[in-house]
Amino acid sequence: MVYSSVELYDIVIFGAKGDLVRRKLIPALYSLECKQQIHAHTRIIAVGRAKWSSREYCDMIEKNLITFLSKEIDYSVFNKFKSRFIFCNLDVADHSNFFLLEDILKKKNSRYIYYLAMPHYTFSNVCLGLKKFNLNNYSSRVVVEKPIGTSLKTSKLINNVLGTYFRENQIFRIDHYLGKETVLNLLYFRFSNFFIYKNWNNSVIDNVQVTLSEEIGIEGRINFFSSTGQTRDMVQSHLLQLLTLITMSRPHSLNADKIRDEKVKILKSLKLITKNNVKNNIVLGQYDSGFINHKPVQSYLNDLGSKKNISDTETFIAIKVEIDNEQWNGVPFYIRTGKRLLKKCSEIVINFKNDSTNTFNKTLSRRNSNQLIITLEPNEGLKINFFNKKPGLYDSNDLVTESLNFIYKERNKTFLKDYERLFLEIIKGDQSLFVRRDEVELAWSWIDSIIDAWKDVNLKPILYQSGSWGPNNSDVLLNKDGRYWHNN
Repeated sequence: MVYSSVELYDIVIFGAKGDLVRRKLIPALYSLECKQQIHAHTRIIAVGRAKWSSREYCDMIEKNLITFLSKEIDYSVFNKFKSRFIFCNLDVADHSNFFLLEDILKKKNSRYIYYLAMPHYTFSNVCLGLKKFNLNNYSSRVVVEKPIGTSLKTSKLINNVLGTYFRENQIFRIDHYLGKETVLNLLYFRFSNFFIYKNWNNSVIDNVQVTLSEEIGIEGRINFFSSTGQTRDMVQSHLLQLLTLITMSRPHSLNADKIRDEKVKILKSLKLITKNNVKNNIVLGQYDSGFINHKPVQSYLNDLGSKKNISDTETFIAIKVEIDNEQWNGVPFYIRTGKRLLKKCSEIVINFKNDSTNTFNKTLSRRNSNQLIITLEPNEGLKINFFNKKPGLYDSNDLVTESLNFIYKERNKTFLKDYERLFLEIIKGDQSLFVRRDEVELAWSWIDSIIDAWKDVNLKPILYQSGSWGPNNSDVLLNKDGRYWHNN
């Protein structure tokens, strides 16, 4: 997408001192400033309880950019960037305080983007305050981060709050994976290449694997993670979104709702995991002590600082997912995500079927197959593994695996990072890369049934060594089907 012009909106960030703002939002906005992708008159209003001046907030921004940017600050750009900022000292718990924000906003522009980088329980207060001072006009947009809630029930409550004060086409629910270049390319790759499109089904594909692995532990998010776990944090949002993009049918147009309609069809087709089959389809894990990059790390329980000898919170989950529709019946989708694993990696692996009647591949085992590997991070790209005759002086029927590699950074030095792209899409008003309410609630409905099922049968997380690929039982999940994780 080429952004020939950028519309004028003021950006209001609630929770302006938070981790998300410091690590992701401010660096993304600065990068857009470097690319001249912010309107000349856009202001950025940072809302927080600290009694800071705008200058003090800009000092914090500078320090954080030094920490989190992968390059040195260009001060000719930064001076323009920091001139956009106004710090608004506001406690959102008191609705009457919102006149402070009104005084800032109504002096200039009348179109606002509200980024709620705050806990969900504060949303009602923020929306009430905006309503009280007529700051939620029809041109406003509100941005919230997934996961929305911790269950179907809580997600409905949050969505009801947002829906009371904003229309659905004003609400932008962010799953930042949808802003990644390789994820954005999934639909174009699938549907614009005819030879891919015609072979993207259960006649040709044997199985699909999706891995989102992290080297880090809970990193200080003790209260959040102990009440959430890896399933609610990662499967409900990132993994299910990727699964829908891999499996959805071709939409009739690139209209945001047409795309999301197809994703919803997949979520409705997910086979339920119940207490009768949960042990055969799910593996839970929790990291023990071990080594990451040759450095010792402690267990999850030690990270909690807990005196307890046990916790039921899962830091790893692997699931065998099945989709009940004509295109995907019989194809297992193995998805996994975990903390303190061997390496940070986000990838999709499409394993194609072998033709057992083909004379040319008699020497191949089921473990050898054509593969399409889509790497989302750390090095975005596409890789196709195929077979060639082994070259040599002597006649031989032996086959060797060769690869075709496409690395994004080698072809495009300027592609946008996830939050950069998502900010621009919010300004444009295009919701294609954002999650609709029914998607959120269908995902939670499926996740709730899984969690209820494992609680019904008292399924507990298995300890795994930090720096491994998770508990051994996750290998068994595939091995019993004659398949193996792609761990390269």
